[in-house]
Amino acid sequence: MKNSFASVLRAIAAPLVLFGPGTLPAASPLLDSPRTGGLSLKSISSLSFAKDGVLLVADPSSQSVIAIDTKDTGPLTLPPKVADVTGTIAPGLGTTAENLLVRDMAVNPASGKVYLAVQRRPDNATLILTVNGSGKIEPFMTDTVAWASVTLPGGTASKVTNITDVAFDGDKIYATGTCNEEFASRIFIVPLPLKHGSTANVVSAETFHVAHGKWETKAPIQGFIPYHAADGAKYIVGAFACTPVAKFRVDDISNGAQVKGVSMVELGSGNRPLDLLDYTDKAGKRWLVVHTNRFHPNLFGPSKFWGVRINAALLDAPLEKANEKAVRRDVKAKADPQGIEIVDALFGAEQLDKLDNGRAVVLRGDSGKLSMEVISLP
Repeated sequence: MKNSFASVLRAIAAPLVLFGPGTLPAASPLLDSPRTGGLSLKSISSLSFAKDGVLLVADPSSQSVIAIDTKDTGPLTLPPKVADVTGTIAPGLGTTAENLLVRDMAVNPASGKVYLAVQRRPDNATLILTVNGSGKIEPFMTDTVAWASVTLPGGTASKVTNITDVAFDGDKIYATGTCNEEFASRIFIVPLPLKHGSTANVVSAETFHVAHGKWETKAPIQGFIPYHAADGAKYIVGAFACTPVAKFRVDDISNGAQVKGVSMVELGSGNRPLDLLDYTDKAGKRWLVVHTNRFHPNLFGPSKFWGVRINAALLDAPLEKANEKAVRRDVKAKADPQGIEIVDALFGAEQLDKLDNGRAVVLRGDSGKLSMEVISLP
């Protein structure tokens, strides 16, 4: 494509209100030594939100995590249903819907605005779009935003090869990914405030894969959430392909360490996790939702995109019920009496993110189109 995303977007963007010299609002306290403008995203593998409208972006091409102060702090508006997301935006980006890939989606819990990481093929140009409360899709312009970037550790002999997920947990940011070493699975830790130009801390992760019956060092955490257990202990709970759900104790995650993930639940082989979230239902029971892409035939439902919810009590179980003795999902049961249940609303969902404790936003594929809608969590 001859036209860059930047030139196309400037042609289609609505008029922007720019701040004059000396009038830029103060950046979020989550950012240290931020830059204003000049932000260039080479790639995007994951989006998520910290607090107060700070957007976290994983950019594998630059081996970095970027925090952007969007100034999008509300008021909260429920995201609308959009019938054909990629079909709506493709003409303005000089392409067709089949040449657009939504790499990830994040919902700002402060405003309800939805942020989409979009990649255009074949040139692989990348940008962020937003969907506001009236359903209007706009480019997220970075001309005046404050941002700070931290590099994930590499070096002469080690290189970060992918960043699979990024999330905020109070006083730090976590990211997961892989590098080109024997202990390839990595957890990265970024203390807050995020100081522009600094380097993250790194941990090598080893996890027992229940379906394979062995410890593995190369399989990456595909998706994770910071998880605070019922006893107050803090963990990273992550899901892996084929599909153990494991937890890593935060107290063990220090720079340069090698940590062992404790597998608590096995969802069955043939699945690649996409997104995780947790919530508490109306009866007061806490659940972990694992949204996956099934690469073997599905026993239930119409789509390879599906998801389950896991009773959080299984994650909080004593360690003697872990690893080799982890709870295995009954793959022939829609609702496993052990506390693992298929979530019907996730069939066909290609992207998922939490809106609030009872609702989530999904991008659902249907006849080649992606529709956006709010679903209720069961």
